[in-house]
Order: sequence, then structure tokens, then C-alpha cells
Amino acid sequence: MTATRVLLADDQELVRTGLSMVIADLPDLDVVGEAGSGAEAVQLALQLQPDVVVMDIRMPGMDGIEATRAITATGSTPRVMMLTTFDEDDNVYASLRAGASGFLVKDMALLDIIAAIRVVAAGDALIAPSVTRRLIADFATRPAAPSKPRRGLDGITDREREVLTLVGRGLSNSEIAEQLYIGPATAKTHVARLLTKLNARDRVQLVIAAYEAGLVSADG
Repeated sequence: MTATRVLLADDQELVRTGLSMVIADLPDLDVVGEAGSGAEAVQLALQLQPDVVVMDIRMPGMDGIEATRAITATGSTPRVMMLTTFDEDDNVYASLRAGASGFLVKDMALLDIIAAIRVVAAGDALIAPSVTRRLIADFATRPAAPSKPRRGLDGITDREREVLTLVGRGLSNSEIAEQLYIGPATAKTHVARLLTKLNARDRVQLVIAAYEAGLVSADG
């Protein structure tokens, strides 16, 4: 099994060292580089071609959002998971719009962060539930866009609509399966079909789709 290549980008060496030490003991993950700034993260992402970049938001010079935008704009392999100190960070929306596939907070357990790296590496997206609420609340404060139907939204089934609603509330596939009394594999299949039908890159965009369709609101 080929190990997932991880690039750690954080201006705090202690954070990078802590994550690197934990990952070093795992056979399926490999830290291929460390960056102390956004500009260095962009350079190393292009040079090393990691599978996942764990990106701090607040860094001197080029911040994590700008760095994420630069990395994802190249169309290259790396998927970016944002890691920040505060889940109420005003940059949640901007980070996800920049192309991040996950958004976690630093006070989460290290093992949860490691699990999130695996999720993002597998091609899914992961957002802490508190961050999902923040994202939806942020949408609610923005000026309404001109009304237009979301392509493919009318083509989803009633069950897929239920699944989309739960994704929009921040539930994982296993939580969706439990809520709807279906198997985890079935829940995963529904999510995969939603990604295809709604032309969504990942789970983050499904959250956005759920809000825009009126299936979830800032009030939950």
C-alpha cells in the first residue's frame, strides 16, 4: 500500500512537529515536507506533489487562504485541509471557496485530525460540525444571488434529498446511515450520486448546495 504523502504548512513549528511525530508512526501516512509560510507551502506543493496539504490559515505574508487558492488553481493533485485555532474564524467561507476540502480546528484530538487527513486523501471532504454551522450562517448574511435553478437539483430522488439535507447539517456518512436506517455503503452511494448529479467537487460543495436549495438554514 502506497502511503499518503502529507505536507504540513503552519508558522508554528510546535504544531508541525507534533503532527509530524504522530504521523511518523503510521504506515499509511508520510510527511514529505514542512512549510512555515503560505508562499513556502505553494512552492513545496508544486515541488513535492503531496496528496494532502494540512494548511494553517493565519501565517505571515501569504496566508493559508491565498496559498490554498494558488495550489488548487494549478489543477494539481494536492487536496487542502485547513487547520485553524478558532472554529468561528471569519475565513471559513473564504477557505472553502478557495478550494479547501476540509476545515478543522487545532483543539481537536490529534487522532481525529489524522482521521480527517485520511478522509480528505480518499477524495472526500470533511468539515467539523461547528464549522458547518458557521458556513451556513455566513451564507445567510450574504446578499441574495439572482434566483436560478441549480443544475441537476430537480433530478435528485426524495431519498437523495434527505441525504443532501443531512450532509448540509454536517453529518458524516455513518451518521447519515444511522439517521435514515440504511447501511453505510448505501449512504456513501447516495452521496456519490449527489456529487455527480449536482456537479459538486466534494462534500463542501454539497453543503453549499443544500443551503442554496433551502434544505438547511442558519438556524439548523
